[in-house]
Amino acid sequence: MTTARHALALLLAGPLFGPALACSANAEVPAGASAAPSAGADEVPVEQREAYFAGGCFWGVEHYMEQLDGVLAVDSGYMGGHVESPSYDDVSSQTSGHLETVRVRYDPARIDYEAIAKRFFEIHDPTQPDGQGVDVGPEYLSAVFYGNADEQRTTLALIERLKARGYDVVTQVRPAERFWVAEGYHQDWYARTGKSPVCHSRVRRFGD
Repeated sequence: MTTARHALALLLAGPLFGPALACSANAEVPAGASAAPSAGADEVPVEQREAYFAGGCFWGVEHYMEQLDGVLAVDSGYMGGHVESPSYDDVSSQTSGHLETVRVRYDPARIDYEAIAKRFFEIHDPTQPDGQGVDVGPEYLSAVFYGNADEQRTTLALIERLKARGYDVVTQVRPAERFWVAEGYHQDWYARTGKSPVCHSRVRRFGD
């Protein structure tokens, strides 16, 4: 499944959808670091914060997170492993220890961390222990990488709410580590291809 997805990504990242390899180098980004864009003379700088989530194939998580008002950008990448500057092949080999992860950059004046984390639990199945949908393997496990104690408490509180509603949540709650941006052909996959997510959809698990 992983090999087929990789081949498809390379094919569709050709001339029709833009070059795949020009931006394929991985960039190390320390967890929690955020650089707001420079503002023009009449612009007010936007405070940015970051949040990290792993919920199966990052294409689908990225797609739904980008739809939230107040989210400024979402990047697909890798977190949680022991290999420096991992490639997609490293991660999909299941030997690097990384999870497919998205970095959500958001404006805290427009949306808070709880709302983003809540949406995360609604757009993937936090009860699946071996991956997400048909994507099975350690790189597809469900996890929240928290950047501080407040994010950890918020995440655990949401998990308790789900458990109270009968969900056997298996999502890992782990401290954030280095985030490595994935190859260019993985970014904005569904927006570029016009396709729809296969393994992700929104389910209102919190009853509101």
